[in-house]
Amino acid sequence: MAPEIHMPEPMCLIGSTEGHLVTNQEALKILSAITQPVVVVAIVGLYRTGKSYLMNKLAGKENGFSVGSTVQSHTKGIWMWCVPHPQKPDHTLVLLDTEGLGDVEKDDEKNDTQIFALAILLSSTFVYNTMNKIDQGAIDLLHNVTELTDLLRARNSSDSNQTEGEGPADMSFFPDLVWTLRDFFLDLEANGHAITSDEYLENSLKLKQGSDERTQTFNLPRLCIQKFFPVKKCFVFDAPALGSKLSQLPTLSNEELNSDFVQDLSEFCSHIFTQSKTKTLPGGIQVNGPRLESLVLTYVDAINRGALPSLENTVVTLARRENSAAVQKAIGHYDQLMSEKVQLPTETLQELLDLHRTCEREAIEIFRKHSFKDEDEFFQKELENLLSAKQDEICKKNVDASAALCSTLLLSIFKPLEQEVAQEFYHKPGGHKLFLQRMEQLKANYRQQPGKGTQAEEVLQTYLNAKESVSRTILQTDQILTDKEIQRKAEQKRTEAARLEAQRLEAIRIQEEQRKAEMERQHQEQLRQIALEKARVAQEQQRILKQRAQEEADRIKAEQEAQLRALQQQLQHMREMNHHRRHHHDCVIS
Repeated sequence: MAPEIHMPEPMCLIGSTEGHLVTNQEALKILSAITQPVVVVAIVGLYRTGKSYLMNKLAGKENGFSVGSTVQSHTKGIWMWCVPHPQKPDHTLVLLDTEGLGDVEKDDEKNDTQIFALAILLSSTFVYNTMNKIDQGAIDLLHNVTELTDLLRARNSSDSNQTEGEGPADMSFFPDLVWTLRDFFLDLEANGHAITSDEYLENSLKLKQGSDERTQTFNLPRLCIQKFFPVKKCFVFDAPALGSKLSQLPTLSNEELNSDFVQDLSEFCSHIFTQSKTKTLPGGIQVNGPRLESLVLTYVDAINRGALPSLENTVVTLARRENSAAVQKAIGHYDQLMSEKVQLPTETLQELLDLHRTCEREAIEIFRKHSFKDEDEFFQKELENLLSAKQDEICKKNVDASAALCSTLLLSIFKPLEQEVAQEFYHKPGGHKLFLQRMEQLKANYRQQPGKGTQAEEVLQTYLNAKESVSRTILQTDQILTDKEIQRKAEQKRTEAARLEAQRLEAIRIQEEQRKAEMERQHQEQLRQIALEKARVAQEQQRILKQRAQEEADRIKAEQEAQLRALQQQLQHMREMNHHRRHHHDCVIS
């Protein structure tokens, strides 16, 4: 579904500055956003003849296009109002109100011709608005078309086969002519019979018989009008109101207007809505907003340069503009898709190429959808070349992104190694081996990191190549220091051997001294032991002697005690004997 048109009021589409036509970029932007086919109705006529009033009615508005009530012209240039078509769904009605012809205040008379030409070129229905009746003046004014013959003729391949005086091969893309007669006061009669307004128009454009100059002068504008406007329609309007009310025309309600005028206006609007065709170009090509925008730019540029183009060239120009725009739209779509789908760097080139081909196919489809008469596929080939260049560019960006990422990653991972090299950590015997081991460790760490892209190994190899001189320096230093270390170790070994020998001899000496000291100690110990033994022996002898003396004393004492006991026993025995004797004596005595 096409986007809704938001144009609450008309705006200038084409103005004039210092004798040159100027397009309004804001109006062109509105056209460029209209994707629907357009029905373009343009109105041309003398100034102050009520053109803007009719256009406001077609827009369904009371106000919009400037409507004046004085003798001064209000509309300058060409003004545009885009509104939804009231009876054709998915179509846009583009109304073009033009600057009045014959304005006495104009500085440049050729402006009339330019406005006239643009109105015909841009419209699908051309409304020619005149006053009162169709007279020679009105026909002569429309005869401006004859001055644009080279502009309006469809110069195509059949032109070379046309004879002089023949009309163009195909005029179907020219606008239909709607002639409006304002404040019409005549009776529609001919030869005593009532005629229609269309018959009145046809009668007014009839050719006279004859070949004299006066007849040719009379017939020339009529012939031109008949050839360039094969479809014609005429509307006659009564005066809308009387007297002072005319100055208030935009504010009058239908009830305040002449009823015949209201009826005429209704029939005019109905015809425009139902019979006006979609704007087309040769070959039946429908015009939408962007194509109408391109036509405006093409015609304005051509008229400003004074190089009035043929319609065939106009179609070529339009095709070039539209196909160029389609190429840019396709490229924009490709860029958007790639920005959404591609995260640089890709892990492999094939991954990037697959994404490119997917986006490329979509871009070509977008181009084909929006292209216009790219019959020799010139613009598609241009697009393919651009996409090929885009592929080269994205591949280069992928390479650059991968290289930048890998370089940054390398600097981070190998930073400790760089610091160790700067601190001459590896300037020692065996340092080169340590350096190589450290390199292998960091290389393994680097290769384990994901998302490095296609340049991972190349950047690593470049880095390693750059470190070859460092490696050679460390190797040379290692070899020098290793030789010195070997010499040092040999000297150290000799010194150690001498030291060990000295230690051995010293140990022997110490052992000998210790042996002698031990022998002396043992000797002294023996002497001490002998002395002690002698003392012990003497002590023992003394003890034995003392013991023997004690034993002798004890023996003597024991003998004495035994002798004493014996004596005591003898005494006891003697007592007992004496007692017994006394007892016996006593007994005897008794």
